[in-house]
Amino acid sequence: MLWMGSLKSLLPHAQRRIICCNRVHISNISGMAKGYKQTNVLILHKSLADDFEKFCHANSGPLPLLYRSKPGEWKCPSLSSDPDIRTDCLQYRKYEYGASTGPLKSLKDYSEQLKDMVAFYLGSPLAFTHYSGCTFMTDLKNDSATLRSSREVPQVHCISKDPLHYSMVSAEAAKKIKTLESLIGTDPGDRGIGSLLCPGELLKACLSLSHSRSVLITTGFPTHFNYEPPEENDGPPGALAIAAMLQALEKDVAIVTDQRAMDLNKKIIEEAVQIGILKEPVPLLSYQRESANSALKFLCENGNPGRPRFDHLIAIERAGMAADGNYYNARKVNVKHLVDPIDELFLAAQTIPGITTTGVGDGGNELGMGKVKDAVKKHIKNGDVIACDVEADFAVVAGVSNWGGYAIACALYILSTCEIHDRYLRRAVGFSQSPKKTVWLSALPSVTKEEKLLKALVQLGVRSGKSASLEMEVDALPFYSTHSLMIENLLQEVQH
Repeated sequence: MLWMGSLKSLLPHAQRRIICCNRVHISNISGMAKGYKQTNVLILHKSLADDFEKFCHANSGPLPLLYRSKPGEWKCPSLSSDPDIRTDCLQYRKYEYGASTGPLKSLKDYSEQLKDMVAFYLGSPLAFTHYSGCTFMTDLKNDSATLRSSREVPQVHCISKDPLHYSMVSAEAAKKIKTLESLIGTDPGDRGIGSLLCPGELLKACLSLSHSRSVLITTGFPTHFNYEPPEENDGPPGALAIAAMLQALEKDVAIVTDQRAMDLNKKIIEEAVQIGILKEPVPLLSYQRESANSALKFLCENGNPGRPRFDHLIAIERAGMAADGNYYNARKVNVKHLVDPIDELFLAAQTIPGITTTGVGDGGNELGMGKVKDAVKKHIKNGDVIACDVEADFAVVAGVSNWGGYAIACALYILSTCEIHDRYLRRAVGFSQSPKKTVWLSALPSVTKEEKLLKALVQLGVRSGKSASLEMEVDALPFYSTHSLMIENLLQEVQH
């Protein structure tokens, strides 16, 4: 009788011969024939074979199909030169009507029945070699994977440490998103935002969003308190760009805004649908503090932290509460009387497991920018007063907040078309989502769509942030020579 120690150095065909002669005293083949592929074998009646093959193809991660035999075929020529599947496994398990009837050492006594049976040889990605059962050693070597491009190089990224959350993406996709982050980090207004930049935040925020099911977006900065409406036109376009991509990715998305601005935002959403930015209207919500538990009740079903309605909150160019409880525009004017306490939702989210937050801003006084408040106080004009004190898990800083929204939409597209991320997202179960690429592509922002939206905002009286102008500009920067160019540059990186 041979023992494990003397078997490890033998080649697969020699080990199969020993197993066939029943001269081995082991219960599993873990560690044997090192460097050669091992397979799990499943033998089914031919009437079930086609359905099982489809099942394998739909779940190629846990069930990688290496070979399917013909009915009554004992060999597997592409895997081994001299096999006999009736005798070359340590043991077999026979099932009748779904119940195991016990182990078998050989299937030779069932040769007649096996003429109507089909054998499936499956890769062993989950190390089933420790399980005493129908495991077969092939003559195929475990060759080191040859990676042909950065598209095939996987990277693991930590999204959060509490709770622990990681994700995977290709090196190519990660590099593209890093480039997007660099593009939007330019400072056309010369406000000093370079000191606020947090490299890698865009990737982590978008990985988290990619894993999410339901997203709540908030926007609206009433900086023009002497006008009606007081909102500026930086924020809504970026928010709608994010919402459009989330819709295309079939995620639930809603927008929460100030009660006094509900009619305005309803009109903006209607315009976005007509223009073709949104495929359907986004639910519009408002939040009011009625009790100490209002935020918890708003975010969670029946106020139960274990049942959150949203798993990601995004604030983009949303007035953020300063350390003194007030809300300031860039000129240190307090606009608290125009702002509902939506910050409370972000504060409550910090205590609810499973809800992640992202803040998008360009000056440090926006909701979520509390994560970089020290830098805001040090480097931004009036920062010691206006700095938002409420932080988000991720702070996406951009020269113009709308650019941050466009970049998030583009990054989500990049992640969705990344084969490595797609496979990880669905746990290698089910089919690739790549056939939906056309739908995702149509949801990306474009110069034409954003031009039409800005014209609609002008018609609604929504003004440029710095200048209060009702012209084709955002933050006093002309659309046609600045914002349109940024959109083109972002799209060029996406399609590169």
